[in-house]
Amino acid sequence: MTENLGTISKASEADLDGILKLQAANQVDQGGTLSANLPRPRVAAMMEDMPLIVARRNEKVVGFLMTTTREMNADLAIVKAMFAAYKGSTNAYVYGPICVDANERGKGLAQAMFAELRRLESGREGILFIRRDNEASIRAHARMGMREVGEFQFNGGDFAVLSYIG
Repeated sequence: MTENLGTISKASEADLDGILKLQAANQVDQGGTLSANLPRPRVAAMMEDMPLIVARRNEKVVGFLMTTTREMNADLAIVKAMFAAYKGSTNAYVYGPICVDANERGKGLAQAMFAELRRLESGREGILFIRRDNEASIRAHARMGMREVGEFQFNGGDFAVLSYIG
């Protein structure tokens, strides 16, 4: 998809550095809201496992939407907590994290990346978690048609579990 949003497509190996740079800039210690800092090998493996969607403007990665199978991140404690709160369907996948560059927010990139993911994974359930204090993300995901199906606490934070069918 190419329009005023830039280009939205599946990520390739060439996008990896841009994804990692955007992820680093949006960690909690940098003032961001990402709950995980995934290392390069994990992101590369995720890219092989399921679609990883990117938004690019002028060849620069300005947004990403990661997805994985249940099995790929079954070792992560926060993902275990999410599935303990809500099991989901047998072929459900993990949606997220999603991140948009601070200068690109409010332009519809998150919705455009989500639309591309739904096109690629039509009919499958996606499950995600969002910290309750991230009200902007909860509102944005509700506008995309996701519904709350559970909640859990992890490392002192309260999280909502959301689900949708692609």
